[in-house]
Amino acid sequence: MVLVLFVYPLGFSLVSAFTNPDGQLGFDNFAKSFALYGRDILFTIVIVTVSTALIAVLAAAIGGYLVLGEHPRAVAALKWLYRWPLFVPFIVAAQCMRGFLAKNGMLNNTLDMLGIVDAGSLAGLLDWRGIIATFVWKETPFVALLVSGAMAALDRSGIEAARNLGAGGLRILCGIIVPQVAGVFTVGLVLAFVTMLSVLSVPIMISGGSPTMITVDMTFRVNSYSDYGTANALGFISYLIAAGAGWAYIRRNIAGTRAP
Repeated sequence: MVLVLFVYPLGFSLVSAFTNPDGQLGFDNFAKSFALYGRDILFTIVIVTVSTALIAVLAAAIGGYLVLGEHPRAVAALKWLYRWPLFVPFIVAAQCMRGFLAKNGMLNNTLDMLGIVDAGSLAGLLDWRGIIATFVWKETPFVALLVSGAMAALDRSGIEAARNLGAGGLRILCGIIVPQVAGVFTVGLVLAFVTMLSVLSVPIMISGGSPTMITVDMTFRVNSYSDYGTANALGFISYLIAAGAGWAYIRRNIAGTRAP
């Protein structure tokens, strides 16, 4: 099953990416990909990187409050709320965000009802901002679940000692807790990075304009032109981007192992 469903399609896509239209091996598909979609490749890297950074901040904040929070009801409510997006598929999340972030969507109408802004003068967020918001909302609970579990398993003696010495919650989180769970943190962020890199539904439903993510370009090349060579070249580029995240994780682990 693995050979038929994964290894063979992967090998076929790699061969197709390096096969020119005349049947010879070469880089014509890659040249075409960068010529037509170079801006989209850069857009994809920026979107996924920014989303990953925001996810890191929010996951650390959620995990830190679950461990350090002094209000039991607030901690219980957060435990109940933050996991919801885990059970929502990306396509459903994208559809929900379309209604929430549109010009006359729930967000603008709520702000208008509260008298904060005039909805008539606002534009929707169905662009790169909407893509980032959807990715962050969907992937933060996954990373936060891993991170909060690792934080809860830490020896609390160091935390209590820091509190006794007058350290605040933010300093304890950034200086004591996060460094101890950095390995789990990195794993979660790499998995989130790769997942967002492969999503089609969010960019195609949230932002139909240009630039867009390369998953949309791959689908367009296949459905409109049956151009599997260019589509597979874009797929290979996405492999390289994902491999960059994996390399950063492996390099960090090797550096941690060699540290005295």
